[in-house]
Amino acid sequence: MKGEGVGEVVVGKPAEAGSAWEYASDVEVGFVSVDGVGQLGSLARYWDEPFEHAAPVRKVIAFKGQKNFSGDYWAATSRDQVGYESWVERDAAMALDFDPAVVALASQPFCLAWADDGRDREHTPDYFARLSDGTGVVVDVRPENLVDDEAAEVFAFTARVCAMVGWQFRLVGDLDQPFRANLRWLARYRHPRCNRVSVAELLREVFVEPQLLFAGADQVGDRIAVLPVLYHLLWRHELTADLVSGPLGGGTVVRRAARGRS
Repeated sequence: MKGEGVGEVVVGKPAEAGSAWEYASDVEVGFVSVDGVGQLGSLARYWDEPFEHAAPVRKVIAFKGQKNFSGDYWAATSRDQVGYESWVERDAAMALDFDPAVVALASQPFCLAWADDGRDREHTPDYFARLSDGTGVVVDVRPENLVDDEAAEVFAFTARVCAMVGWQFRLVGDLDQPFRANLRWLARYRHPRCNRVSVAELLREVFVEPQLLFAGADQVGDRIAVLPVLYHLLWRHELTADLVSGPLGGGTVVRRAARGRS
């Protein structure tokens, strides 16, 4: 997930000692494989499964009168629906989708089960993402003020387990403003249908040198027709702008990025 405007803790590096795998062997992972078959076994055995393509291990529940807002977010990265159980989770999924290092992601990817002083415990992380370098990333979403002692223990355990098998672990809370508002705006234009090739080519040429957003759009053609393409290129990181310091608008400086999402 991008470091811009995102509050998160990142933990994870490949395990080097054999004892790490013994530790992971004591943790079971339950998941639904890409062919739709339920699996349960040692994490040391299944750690290299493509969890970024796994079906959710449990359904997102929606009912009348519930306090949180749940639903599905269409991820441009994986071109599939990703579930969320709150707006904070939706924003986290959106930020993963926006991150150019992320190539695929899935919600509720698996359930971890382990014994803790004779007590059986389990935990289902919110998301699993795969980075372009092959690294797996486990993401839990919880605002800092809602992380009680028990949740902190679970997250700390999950972080240790992730480190054992070479995954990153991220505990993500609310996105900072104005990055959150800017991200939500750009996400409206994430779909490939916003990519009009001829207009996109002209925008790349115009923004070789930094330009104000509206001024650059006006050089290409009718602003109303050009802006959806411009926002799509910002989403894809082919164009770049400061999304952290203030709201995205006509006076925002935009330039062509050195390299966008492939």
